[in-house]
Amino acid sequence: MRGLYCHAAILADRDGRSLSSSVVGNRGFWLRTAGPPSVGHMLDIETSPSPSSAVPERLSSRQRVVLAVLLTANFTLAVDFSILNVALPHIGRDLGFATGDLQWIVTSFALCAAGFTLLFGRVADLFGRKRLFLLGIVLLGVSSLAGGLAQEPVLLLAARVGQGIATAMVTPAALSLLTTMFGEGPARSRALGLNGALMAAGFTIGAVLGGVLTGGVSWRWAFFINVVVAIAVLLTAPFVLAEKPAERRPRLDLPGAITVTSGLVALVYGIATAGEAGWRSPASWGPITVAVVLFAIFWAVESRVSEPLVAPALLRRSNVAWGNIAGLLAFATETSLVFLLTLYLQEVLGHSAVGAGLILAVLGAGTVAGGLLAPRVIGRTGSKTAIIVGFVVQAAATIPLAFVGDDRGWLIALLVVTFVGGVANLVAIVGYTVTATAGIPSEQQGLATGLVTMSQQVGITLGTPVMSALAMSQVASSLLPGLRFAIGVNATLAIVTALLVATFLRSSTCRPVVRSDPRAHPDVENDHLRASPCHDKGRSDRNAP
Repeated sequence: MRGLYCHAAILADRDGRSLSSSVVGNRGFWLRTAGPPSVGHMLDIETSPSPSSAVPERLSSRQRVVLAVLLTANFTLAVDFSILNVALPHIGRDLGFATGDLQWIVTSFALCAAGFTLLFGRVADLFGRKRLFLLGIVLLGVSSLAGGLAQEPVLLLAARVGQGIATAMVTPAALSLLTTMFGEGPARSRALGLNGALMAAGFTIGAVLGGVLTGGVSWRWAFFINVVVAIAVLLTAPFVLAEKPAERRPRLDLPGAITVTSGLVALVYGIATAGEAGWRSPASWGPITVAVVLFAIFWAVESRVSEPLVAPALLRRSNVAWGNIAGLLAFATETSLVFLLTLYLQEVLGHSAVGAGLILAVLGAGTVAGGLLAPRVIGRTGSKTAIIVGFVVQAAATIPLAFVGDDRGWLIALLVVTFVGGVANLVAIVGYTVTATAGIPSEQQGLATGLVTMSQQVGITLGTPVMSALAMSQVASSLLPGLRFAIGVNATLAIVTALLVATFLRSSTCRPVVRSDPRAHPDVENDHLRASPCHDKGRSDRNAP
């Protein structure tokens, strides 16, 4: 067996008191109490390498191919979030969109990507992750082809809806395939680190790539490139992805699926509308109010059905609840910061859209570095500490940006702190992904990763309109004071998140496996030890989902 482990034998008297201890052999230690060996028990605990020496395991050739397929799919979907932003005016002119309707090219995608993610995360558990992944890739290819060939606004919007639904299918399926094919430990942390790095880089690269394709060829290639990727994935994935068949297929909780999906769509619609109409408009707060009501109904439904879409016990787990809250805020703060810095670079410093995109590519480079660094940080400190440190460093890197001036002398400092902030943000993101999926049974990994993906996409949708409203609320004769204020709030939110995680996210502890005293059963001494399931401190097994 690789790794460090210990054999701990506890021999309890009738009162359960530990009376003495001693160390035996070079493979473990004994904790002794008064009493005969016949009442003794042995606790076998497998641990990873000590935090100070944790190093990611080397991946096998097959794992590398699997990882390449899943990361390619997720990276492509991340690019799709932003690849059309620069192209919107060109699409509007070519297809006859009204200026006020251009936002729906982005919003229609976000509505479906965020709204259907939780549903498809559970569908992946019920009907097969590999099957859902492949169907999603097919839908991505077909809808992207339709978008590239579209000649009417309605056809292009339908294609964007298809891309959004494909994203909601593929992302949780791919992430749950990753978490089930890479067991908890260094290998999974490394895989999640690479996944987080490429997805975060995809958001940044998408804007730059969209500008290059629009200026060099045509905006239609922002769609056609997905067709090429979809074909490549479909030629490879069926032969390398593996999935253990579920012993039992629970029924889909239809009332829960309808209420939570409708609630998420209403929430995202209200948030997206607020970016244009303002938060005081009924078009904004109306859908958000409807979403709150639907979520309350969803919770009531889930508390009563025998096979819920989302077991309330799962949401009550500290690592799931606070891990996903941290993830939502990680994406909300960083994506909104990109928006604020884009305004600063273009409206205050006078850079072109492409120039601003290239400058912010430094932040993208930081996210890639953060994704590579995160597994080592998690291996040495644990995922909770990684989240806290990530947010603290992100806040420290953001605070100087709240004092930027209107001259280009700030550019070097901006490049340095955005790179550092990008590294820190990805450490926090990988930390929350590891945290929110740890200790979850294999049959619920699709749901757990659906929650992770939902947090990500709601955070992306929420951050920009909120920070935009804050920036605009301070605008007088100049945009700069509003940008400074919003960036300061962004940094404060990162600090508050670190404090919340430090206070409320309980560290996990592993439940040992009880074995007999090896003096009574000598053969136990040579048994391989099994990893013990992890639970929140202070929680009983009865509360586990």
